[in-house]
Amino acid sequence: MDMFSAFSSIDYHSIQAGTPTDNAVKRLDGIGHVLSDLDISGIQTQDDVNRTLWTLDAANKCVRAVLADFRTQPATDQLARKSRTLIDLIERARDQLVSIQVRGTVLS
Repeated sequence: MDMFSAFSSIDYHSIQAGTPTDNAVKRLDGIGHVLSDLDISGIQTQDDVNRTLWTLDAANKCVRAVLADFRTQPATDQLARKSRTLIDLIERARDQLVSIQVRGTVLS
């Protein structure tokens, strides 16, 4: 899925997380990396749709769990921006899947 490709070029060896915010950003980058492997254009069956929806829902919960760690302290701009970007992309991908289902282009 192209929309998550911005997260697929992360150099994990160069990331040295030292603060809780750094760790949270690293976790969000990991979620984005997993999502970058999704390919909505390759969906052909209802099982594909269900699996992709499950992945998107799980990723959404993970992003929100990362944010929940910062309930008692303000999240940095970088963390808030990255979280919002991921949540928006997940919602757009979900909308695309629903659109595919409505159009009936998924094979049974």
